[in-house]
Amino acid sequence: MDHLVSALLPPLLGPWDYGALALTFLGWWLVGLRIEHPGLRRPSVTVLMMKYRRDWMERMVERDPRIFDAQALSSLRQSTSFFASTSVIAIGGALAVSGNVERLQGVAEGLGETGIPVIVWQVKLLPIIIFLMIAFLKFVWSNRLFGYSMVVMAAVPNDPRDPLALPRAAQSAELNIRAAVNFNRGLRAIYFALAALAWLAGPLALGAAATIAIWIVWSREFMSRPRDILMGRL
Repeated sequence: MDHLVSALLPPLLGPWDYGALALTFLGWWLVGLRIEHPGLRRPSVTVLMMKYRRDWMERMVERDPRIFDAQALSSLRQSTSFFASTSVIAIGGALAVSGNVERLQGVAEGLGETGIPVIVWQVKLLPIIIFLMIAFLKFVWSNRLFGYSMVVMAAVPNDPRDPLALPRAAQSAELNIRAAVNFNRGLRAIYFALAALAWLAGPLALGAAATIAIWIVWSREFMSRPRDILMGRL
């Protein structure tokens, strides 16, 4: 009976597909975990920027007027809005393709891949949609956190000697940091959504694209020139 079922319903994905998919999601999770918790000896750009954000809010207390600070936060918030809107458009496009995979089948047949069921293409589009949804949610939450940071910054007393000035500036800095962390998470999800797109060309392409995405994200956080600059290595 089992042999009959296997003959009638062949497996949609092979072991290489599952392995490449596991590499993609595990790599995305592990690289994010390492970036946000790198240890003291080798901090990431994300962790290094946390100190600068705290210093920014401390300097803001003594700055009068604070137009520059408000404009800087507004610019950061606009970036989250842009990426959130882009993610929504990309999700809509992926869902539209998922409902009409005939064009993908045509491309696959041109590459010599025939007889692939429609559901296989829909399954391969699913990781892309998942990463895009994660990105959208992170960008939206980041946008709100930057908004909270702006409100708390506006509540900082104008007199630097006021006992509430530094504590509220510190609160604004921590909200700013959490907003930046979520923004970076959204960007990482975008990287891996692009990598997941390679699955349409097969499991080996997905594995290669996931490896490249991991390397790009890792190198920019731990081996980039901006990191050297933040570390004082000019």
